[in-house]
Amino acid sequence: MKNSLYIAASALALGVATSAHAADPDLIVFDWAGFEVQALIEPYVAKHGQMPTYAFYGDEEEAFTKVSTGFKADLAHPCSQMVRKYRDKGLIEPWDVSRIPEFANIAPRFLESSDIKDETGVWYIPTDYAYTAIAYNTDEVTPEQVASLNVFIDPAFAGRTSLPDTVDDSWALAFLATGVTDWTQVSDEQFAAAAAWLRQAHANVRTYWADPAENAQLMKTGEVVVSWSWNDGVTAMRNEGVPVAFNRTPVEGASNWFCGYVNFKDAPGSEDKAYDFINAWLDHGSAKGLLENFGYAHSNDAAMKEITMEELKAFDVDPIEGKMLAQVPLNPEFREKLTAEFELIKQGF
Repeated sequence: MKNSLYIAASALALGVATSAHAADPDLIVFDWAGFEVQALIEPYVAKHGQMPTYAFYGDEEEAFTKVSTGFKADLAHPCSQMVRKYRDKGLIEPWDVSRIPEFANIAPRFLESSDIKDETGVWYIPTDYAYTAIAYNTDEVTPEQVASLNVFIDPAFAGRTSLPDTVDDSWALAFLATGVTDWTQVSDEQFAAAAAWLRQAHANVRTYWADPAENAQLMKTGEVVVSWSWNDGVTAMRNEGVPVAFNRTPVEGASNWFCGYVNFKDAPGSEDKAYDFINAWLDHGSAKGLLENFGYAHSNDAAMKEITMEELKAFDVDPIEGKMLAQVPLNPEFREKLTAEFELIKQGF
């Protein structure tokens, strides 16, 4: 990730939503720290002469709480699990896909959930996807040691592991480790088993990383040698010369996820510019910018066909075979259950 991620992360530590720089006042984008990258929206900048105004967050629930309590933006960039919460709260409105020419090229698998697309409209435009898997320091950890997700409960790594401070990714790990690959169908017994495993993993955790910059820093200093990581954390580490590898095929499997943009109801800025922004994001050239800056893949299948398999492999986003837990939208009540239990686990209960 570019240095902007580190700057934004510092601002987030102050607990504020912050603008990246003086920019277009007619479009406020509430986004993950570090996503103010021009390579993602070149057509927007070419048309309007400047970047949008950005405000940042580092956590899905933090972002949802801010907009639920009055923070105003035009667009936000949640991952798919959060769409139902935004809809149920009445915060967003459907997109007019007749104004989005590249919508037809979005891979159909991203639009299967009724949370995203139903008879009332398209509530979410998927844009980016990648994996959560095992990042490890190749100077101190062997491939054999990370062949299983149980590396996170191995006493040999006590105090030297890190997990994301996110409900979805940490529970994806726990479910996979206990044999669940579909988190939309979880029994009480499976939930209890995953919670017990996550408590074991918690005992090994040095700290829960809040964003990819923190994850990269922990591994760069050697405090952490095994991390449950997104692709962009690995990309950042490689750019800094950290000896890191990314195992997406442990025996129990890995997780994949996708994120995209919602369109806020009663937004303060320009609706036309909101559509210019999403059309820029879906532009074919944005796929290369997304890959090179974040190590992520693009939802636009036509754009992805212009990227070689060698390039995808270099960033660990080429298709893989093996078990996979897809972080598809969840029943809101079940996700609240996961959230409450995760907070207890992090507190040592």
